[in-house]
Amino acid sequence: MGKEKKIKLCFAASSGGHYEQLLMLKPLMEKYDSFVLTEKTLYHAAVKDTKTYYMKQVNRKEKSFLPRMLCNAFLSLGIYLKERPNYIICTGVLAMIPMCLLVKLTGGKLIYIESFAKVTSPTQTGKLLYKFADRFYVQWESMLECYPEATYLGGIY
Repeated sequence: MGKEKKIKLCFAASSGGHYEQLLMLKPLMEKYDSFVLTEKTLYHAAVKDTKTYYMKQVNRKEKSFLPRMLCNAFLSLGIYLKERPNYIICTGVLAMIPMCLLVKLTGGKLIYIESFAKVTSPTQTGKLLYKFADRFYVQWESMLECYPEATYLGGIY
């Protein structure tokens, strides 16, 4: 008999509110082999008893945007080769794009949850990853106008 493939999940979110939303999924993190991918900030964000990796913070309006995204792409590749997640569940934002695309391009599944803070307009990351996501969730019914193929299940708070 063949060995059953173990499911591995990557939970990805930038710092702040996106990260807080991701923490609402902690029961799912505990159910599967999981790791967290977030941004390196002045405060140390980590989920207790969960492996955590850090990306560089990215702001699309700063001059360092491209070098930081390139650095995050290489960091993502290293983490991907080490962890090999089957799924990535992402609440945004820019720093998480390289890992989301890498998981998708290597046959994994991308699950994106648009920000709770977005009630009437999409995020830039959401608009980009909507095209690639296997499942795309919005937390406000009004957001179905922006993402007609999304699924509305209410807030994760």
